[in-house]
Amino acid sequence: MFLDFYRMREQPFGVTPDPRFLYFGQSHREALASLFCAIEADCSFAALIAHPGLGKTTLTFQLLEKLQRTSRTVFLFQTQCNSRELFHYVLNDLGVDASGMNMISMHNKLTEILSRERLAGRRFVLAIDEAQNLDARVLETIRLLSNFETICNKLLQIVLIGQPQLARKLANPALVQLQQRISVFARLGPFGSKEAARYIAHRLQVAGYGEGPLFTPGALQIIQDQSLGIPRNINRLCFNALSLGCAMGRKRIDVEIMREVVADLDLEGLHKPVLAHRATRAAVTAGSALSYSTKSKHRLRRWALGATSVAASIVVAIWLSFLPEMIDRFWPVKTGTPVYNSSASTEGSSEAASVSRPIPRLSANAGETPAFTPFQSSLPSNDSETIKVVVQSGETLRQIAFRTLGHDSGKLVEQIRRLNPTLTDPDHIVVGQEIRLPRLSKPVDFPEAGGASAMAGKN
Repeated sequence: MFLDFYRMREQPFGVTPDPRFLYFGQSHREALASLFCAIEADCSFAALIAHPGLGKTTLTFQLLEKLQRTSRTVFLFQTQCNSRELFHYVLNDLGVDASGMNMISMHNKLTEILSRERLAGRRFVLAIDEAQNLDARVLETIRLLSNFETICNKLLQIVLIGQPQLARKLANPALVQLQQRISVFARLGPFGSKEAARYIAHRLQVAGYGEGPLFTPGALQIIQDQSLGIPRNINRLCFNALSLGCAMGRKRIDVEIMREVVADLDLEGLHKPVLAHRATRAAVTAGSALSYSTKSKHRLRRWALGATSVAASIVVAIWLSFLPEMIDRFWPVKTGTPVYNSSASTEGSSEAASVSRPIPRLSANAGETPAFTPFQSSLPSNDSETIKVVVQSGETLRQIAFRTLGHDSGKLVEQIRRLNPTLTDPDHIVVGQEIRLPRLSKPVDFPEAGGASAMAGKN
């Protein structure tokens, strides 16, 4: 336990709502004053509404302690009940055995007690915690309890304490009569950064801590960010920080300790699989040895992270070194393959496409039988023996041959492909691309309207 290590008399960040540890933030002071004034003014109902963990129950105990000299008080927290059970709980808290009593008998007994307290000059205050859990019918029963009164005074005053769901429930039109009887709605809000730091210092002082600042400014900032200013969350973070600080032999709680505490309390990460986890800390027998073990663990964790980063870098570097070879293997591109960026067609086309990617070369189709051979089989040796044409929209290689040379035999198409090694598919060529055609030694007459080739040459 860290109490001896930090020289404290008691646990400063416990979970019980001890009024001695109540820190009066701005909203707490206002809420306590509002509730006390409502009781002093003999109001039938008052309500305290706040989110979980903001200190509703602790504030209620402070209120009841303040009223103890002048009032008979009952604190009820069993709210998942029906109307009969509600009466049963109230009477049991007053020391009455309600076993076997029906509703009429319990009602009469409560009337007797309330009248006796009023004759003694004492108020009767019933505080109902977690009131958001009450059924609508039970809330209506509680409203009817306010009918315990004399001509001048209320015999019973009720404080409803609950979460925001209580406010939504009271807004129900079916409970409008109860809502109208609630004179005060008090609220609690979260702490700001300065209030959170004062809250921690206050609880440490009540617990008997008398040394210098226990939490560094950086640690306090982490507590504020992670707790959202909610006292219950602050208590949990501080308790774990003191436990870890004691195990590490650290007299001050710094950023390093708080970061580890936040990681340990990360419920989202607890259910995720991990490759390794820390071994459970053994009981502290030698502070220096345990401190050395903890530091070694942090160094090992940093070393493992660095080694993982280096290994990942090596893998990426090796992969990049093989990338060019893989590209050449699966997407071969012939050296010197031209990149086209053609202009308008010489045939009068008003528009030409621009191509800026290398085109892989595919082998020519085998097995074509030439219809005739009116030209030489060898390739032309210079540009004077070739014709340059520009591909127009929708044209195939055969159509270009027929348009330019007058026929489109397989032999001629094969020779055109040999003159233009970048052509990949004679039926799918790029618009605007400039290709070379051989000059024929003599013209060839071909029927204008006959044959499939003639028909294919028309656009």
